[in-house]
Amino acid sequence: MPDDPLVVFTPSGRRGRFGRGAQLLQAARELGVDLDSVCGGRGICTRCQVRIGEGAFAKHGIASSNDHLTPLTGAELRQRDGGLLKENRRLSCQARIGGDLVVDVPEESQVHRQIVRKRADARAVEVDPVVRPMYVEIPEPDMRDPASHLRRLEKALREAWGVTVAGVDAHVLRKLHKTLEVGGYKATVMVRRGKRLIDIRPGFHDKVHGLAVDVGSTTIAMHLCDLSTGEVLASAGRMNPQIRFGEDLMSRVSYAMMNEGGADAMTGAVREALNALARETAGEAGVALDDIMEVAIVGNPVMHHLVLGLDPAPLGFAPFALATDDATVMLASDIDLQLNPGARIYVLPCIAGHVGADAAGVVLSEMPYRNDEMTLIVDVGTNAEIVLGNKDRLLAASSPTGPAFEGAQISAGQRAAPGAIERVRIDPDTLEPRFKVIGDDRWSNEEGFDAEPTGVCGSGVIEALAEMYLTGLLTADGAIDGGMAERTGRVVREERTFAYVLRDGSPRIVVTQNDVRQIQLAKGALYAGARLLMDRMGVETVDRIALAGAFGSHIDTKRAMVLGMIPDCDPTKVGSAGNAAGDGARIALLNGGLRRELEDRVRRIEKIETAVEPRFQEHFVDAMAIPHKTAPYPHLAAAVALPGPKPARDGNEAGGERRKRRRREGRGHGEAAE
Repeated sequence: MPDDPLVVFTPSGRRGRFGRGAQLLQAARELGVDLDSVCGGRGICTRCQVRIGEGAFAKHGIASSNDHLTPLTGAELRQRDGGLLKENRRLSCQARIGGDLVVDVPEESQVHRQIVRKRADARAVEVDPVVRPMYVEIPEPDMRDPASHLRRLEKALREAWGVTVAGVDAHVLRKLHKTLEVGGYKATVMVRRGKRLIDIRPGFHDKVHGLAVDVGSTTIAMHLCDLSTGEVLASAGRMNPQIRFGEDLMSRVSYAMMNEGGADAMTGAVREALNALARETAGEAGVALDDIMEVAIVGNPVMHHLVLGLDPAPLGFAPFALATDDATVMLASDIDLQLNPGARIYVLPCIAGHVGADAAGVVLSEMPYRNDEMTLIVDVGTNAEIVLGNKDRLLAASSPTGPAFEGAQISAGQRAAPGAIERVRIDPDTLEPRFKVIGDDRWSNEEGFDAEPTGVCGSGVIEALAEMYLTGLLTADGAIDGGMAERTGRVVREERTFAYVLRDGSPRIVVTQNDVRQIQLAKGALYAGARLLMDRMGVETVDRIALAGAFGSHIDTKRAMVLGMIPDCDPTKVGSAGNAAGDGARIALLNGGLRRELEDRVRRIEKIETAVEPRFQEHFVDAMAIPHKTAPYPHLAAAVALPGPKPARDGNEAGGERRKRRRREGRGHGEAAE
């Protein structure tokens, strides 16, 4: 009716006319406004709070006022007294329309909130929960109405929430009668995908939680999230206990093949770790395990198979056939997770035999398929997974980098934990090092530094080698230059080779020739995989490089380019993607719609198998040099004064002159090159 009040909702801009006395929440629903509610309009949950605009709104041609709503109800007064309803807000389920209104829906009252992502260039993602709590009140049993408890519950859900039930978990049926009696026939139902009943609680219950899990071959990371808000409530991580069966993926596959019950032992170990992390995160957040209703998991193909209890043996030889590459949904109890009986796990799809669900998580987090720019994404781990492409085409490959980037097989290597050296700088004149240790923001030469280093982690090794190269301690072919012993006592002989003393104390931390070789092998494999994809794509350069993974999130990207780990790129376009696989798991946990988008995109990704590509070995051999035998690095050369292509011998006079010239040009080593 033209005389009916006009109601305008912001920020959506949706508007409509409604009769006087109409419920504000119902008006929002009719217009499709994103406005949350769990209690079904009973003034219990306080999720549907709104702000009413005051004054004339020329844009809309109306005057809005709080006076155009019915007075505060008893439910609103109780929530205001309890501090849950702010002074300038109303509960839309209690307020009724009496005149024109401009209604603002604050972010915390929206169902599809944006997931907070820390990187400045990260794309905002909305929360679209897979599991939602729905409060209902149903009539008590009556001789005149013989309908079953379930039938009356389904009717209440249909009337209050518009839900047509399409399935009920067995444990819900088993406790349905008792739950309704205890709650006085008032209950909260956990509804998955808008149709399946997976739990029921007596009375009002508005909290529902989930776990995002990244099962890496070296470490496992878990995040406990509020499924309604997207907030991360607690995080925890630990070493993957499968390491005792083998450091790298192929050694674990071999263990499964050569030992009866070996795969089962590794499956049991990782599931035990998942349960321990669930207890840890739940305890930290004060959340009951029974309140965890959904789990999203990513992992490389071997981890994927071992978590699910699938035989990993076929992944040990060509053609590296997966048991399944589809997204997988099953009960959490199917993999022995001790959560709510109705909790489900969602395992992201795998791309191919050695490009797993973790790579799919990276794709979901970075979304290169929505961009024009040619993007190279590298998830740096024991087995590097590489994705290249844009909105037109995506390619993927894996490269066997080994565990060196994570500190393994390094003489003083350790994982990234308090006490590990993570940053290194070497003075080009004195060749003296300074470093930072995880847990202390000061450099080792600064006043007040009192940390006791225990070793060096992957990012520290990378920086140490890059600094050694820039200062002439390391030649282009990767040899520690023994001639530099004439200039510094930090270059010491070790049998037939030399080493650089990073810390002369207890423990004594040195960079050995074998350490250099391990990094050369790892970075050569990483570069070769990326170059192979560029060949197949038909491009010589990329527009952007994102380094993902626990290692990738800490690495100094410029020094990674100095070593030739990645192709040349504008340094301003090279950055960390953080734990993109874990971010992808969290996005999949919190947004059901993006799961379908990812599954569609993954099916279109072209997989390149490095093991059968003849050019991989050629690229690998060339990439053993620092930064590379033949590939030009014009962007890097403009940012950092690289030594010449021949093996550097900076112990002589000419070498000293080169260093002085680089400093005069303002492109020398140190903070000026940051």
